[in-house]
Amino acid sequence: MSGSRIAENLASVRERIARAAARVGRDPRSVRLVVVTKGVGADLIREVVEAGADCLGENRVQEARQKLAVLGDLPVKWHMVGHLQTNKVKYVIGMFEMIHSLDRLSLAEELDRRAGQRRTTVDVLVQANVSGEQTKFGVAPEETVEFIRQVSRFEHVKVKGLMTMAPFVPDPELARPCFRRLRELADEVRREAVGGVDMDWLSMGMTNDFEVAIEEGANLVRIGTAIFGERREPGGNH
Repeated sequence: MSGSRIAENLASVRERIARAAARVGRDPRSVRLVVVTKGVGADLIREVVEAGADCLGENRVQEARQKLAVLGDLPVKWHMVGHLQTNKVKYVIGMFEMIHSLDRLSLAEELDRRAGQRRTTVDVLVQANVSGEQTKFGVAPEETVEFIRQVSRFEHVKVKGLMTMAPFVPDPELARPCFRRLRELADEVRREAVGGVDMDWLSMGMTNDFEVAIEEGANLVRIGTAIFGERREPGGNH
């Protein structure tokens, strides 16, 4: 795909974000776009950054490490948006501004240990499986508040919000209940007022459903396919 087409696609996505926000009386600037670069080469990543992208999302630690080795000069923030294996935690501290996929206590424990060794903290979103799909990672909704309470005890792990993945359905309206449930779950967490926990971010919505997600409160949307086109990659596109 040409750089000019990528720039056009990025502009189109930003316009769609703005329209979706406006429909529910939100400031479009309150929605942060994470451009998902899974399966995208370094040249195209540079082009999308030149077109104005300032936050990039990666699904796999090894791929992110390879890209950062050649793209470390880019003025962007990197987010980990895919499932994170515990044995890869040693690589991610300091690499990502935020990890979207905290879904188990063993992962929180390892993040805390590794961040403590580096005398830093790591910002995370708790992944909630609001769709109930067995193929999806995430904490069950009814267990999320207690899970967050337990994570809050880790000194070097800071919960900043929630993330979910809705079912991939032909009509994005069918995903609306999942997005609404995540927003309600964030409200539940806020009411608990757990020390050291913020609900600043709701990461939900991808290429096929991000406008509905924004209408339901998303302020982080993870979009790749609408910008780069389909990629020959297993594991689902954003």
